[in-house]
Amino acid sequence: MLRDDLWTARVDPLPPSTWLRWLPHGIVFLAALGVLLGDAAQLADNGGLDPGLAFLIALGQSGAMILALWRPVPAWWLSLAAMLVTATAVRAAMVDGHKFTWPWTAAGLIAHLFVLLLLGLRVRTRVSLEALGLTALVTYVVQGLLGARDYQPTGLVAVILFAVAVVLAIALRGRREARSQLREQTSLTVEERARRTLLEERSRIARELHDVVAHHMSVISIQAQVAPHLVENPPDELKENLAGIRQNALEALTELRRVLGVLRSEDPGTPGAAPDRDGTAPHAPQPTLDRLDALVENTRAAGLTVTVEHSGRRRPLPPGVELSAYRIVQEALSNVLRHAPGATARVHLTHLPAGLRVDVANTPPTRAPAPSQGAGHGLLGMRERVAMLDGRLRAERLPDGGYRVTAFLPADDPDRPPDPSTDGPDPLTDHSLEDDTP
Repeated sequence: MLRDDLWTARVDPLPPSTWLRWLPHGIVFLAALGVLLGDAAQLADNGGLDPGLAFLIALGQSGAMILALWRPVPAWWLSLAAMLVTATAVRAAMVDGHKFTWPWTAAGLIAHLFVLLLLGLRVRTRVSLEALGLTALVTYVVQGLLGARDYQPTGLVAVILFAVAVVLAIALRGRREARSQLREQTSLTVEERARRTLLEERSRIARELHDVVAHHMSVISIQAQVAPHLVENPPDELKENLAGIRQNALEALTELRRVLGVLRSEDPGTPGAAPDRDGTAPHAPQPTLDRLDALVENTRAAGLTVTVEHSGRRRPLPPGVELSAYRIVQEALSNVLRHAPGATARVHLTHLPAGLRVDVANTPPTRAPAPSQGAGHGLLGMRERVAMLDGRLRAERLPDGGYRVTAFLPADDPDRPPDPSTDGPDPLTDHSLEDDTP
């Protein structure tokens, strides 16, 4: 385990600083320069070493500090080796009557402090404690077992300072990792909430569309049953085909109801149905634009001033388009109630040859909104509905502080020319597409 942890030359660079990226590197370089000059002078003047040897030892200790910025484990080995060379050389040159700091010189102690601090910031706690333990063991062997003639001991003070540096580095590294994990967890929570809201909205859309499809399948079954009675002496082949159509429609309707029962249930294994988000009964008919006035009245009763405008010639729209338009208006007005207290809202429905444009805008709020308990992903449902119909949606903040949601829902009509929104003007913004016929 020690070999795997400490006998390595792996790279462990400092993490990028969010304040000043190169400030830690600059501090270490300045400290290394001080160690180089101070240790060389101390070893040559007070340690009795040759100036060349003193400079090489000081260069090794200061170089270990620089190396620790990128490769802390090899830097620790280099600093420990420089201490052993220093202790051996000074012990041989030591004279009686002159006490020298030994086995750690002042500059060497500072250099090793930096190395252990940088080591503890990057490696696991176990590796930091192993490095501290081996440093203390080497210090004990040199000072306690080998010893010297006349010196000022620094081993105990050095080990205490090294332990403080390692504990501080471990605490800082743990704090950094905790903050990083908290950011990741927060990001995952937001993503999971958005994904759950999206899935809930898709399930709701599926339930509503199943109701629409089930209605059409019921109509097909009834028409196939009635059709033979509308023809005098219908041939047997026609009766068989119509009977087959009716049978297939009934089987499809049975499967749709079975799936619909699962979708309407909070727990697929529990019979019964959960109410929709807007409080309506789960098996109530799905709303269309004919119920828009009732929705607006309910919103006004909640304290929001709403005006509704229509333009263009109203044409029959597919049930999915009317349902999506109703839900978009409902969600947009709910957002105004929650996030813009005191504002007024305007709903504008524009019937275009290519489809329906829904525009819901509100004025700036007159007071701060109360904290919302919702998931805050109401626009996700609108986007899902618009994407389902191959339409377009735009939500934007207005210059005056208000907000506007604009959606274009294309409506397939075999009697009209190709959709002008495909290659022509944007139906969200170009008002020239409107049919002004009342």
